[in-house]
Amino acid sequence: MYAEHLEMVTRLLMALAAGGLIGFERSFHGRPAGFRTHTLVCLASALLMLVALHQGEWFPRSVETLRVDPTRMAQGIMTGIGFLGAGVIIKDGLSVRGLTTAASIWITAALGIVAGVGFYFPLAVGLVLGTLSVFRWVEARMPAQYYAHHQIRFSSAAPMPELALREMIREHGFSIANLSYTMNRQGGLLEYQMNLRARDASAARRLAETLLAMESVLAFEVRPSGD
Repeated sequence: MYAEHLEMVTRLLMALAAGGLIGFERSFHGRPAGFRTHTLVCLASALLMLVALHQGEWFPRSVETLRVDPTRMAQGIMTGIGFLGAGVIIKDGLSVRGLTTAASIWITAALGIVAGVGFYFPLAVGLVLGTLSVFRWVEARMPAQYYAHHQIRFSSAAPMPELALREMIREHGFSIANLSYTMNRQGGLLEYQMNLRARDASAARRLAETLLAMESVLAFEVRPSGD
């Protein structure tokens, strides 16, 4: 019995360490679900799997035949963790943030399940940490198109014509999609809204500098729409 309890404690400590390492990386980068959240997720997953593996202790000894399926507990954990992951996904306009954090919570739960059944997994933890840290460096240097949501306001008495606006934006390296208009007669405003795409993120800076120098522009926004 002592050896069995020692094994259970070892598995819980492994889950604690794995969740803590991944959570530390998330906290270091300022993510909403960080050190304590990931640690608790991994620890809870391991604890629930230990409970599932020791279901024989729940029943009276008089029960002659007992069939257990610990995989049902694993399925329940991974289903339940989806609600926690959904809580860190934030949609701000056209931008969706928190997907990586949600994925890290999901993989942390999986590591907790693995720890709970007794599979020790330092390689798996290293792969997760490498994906979150090293791949961040790789992703920042990968060629990728830049997407942004653009809003610009003019006085309705002297707005920039649409063709002139399109030409100016194209000159800065953007292509335009889904252009729409908003007119506010009481406020005397005409607003253009559109999605922009460019091959270089620096195009947004050049466009902003041009718009800042234009007196006819009352307000504008260039907001990245990546995840």
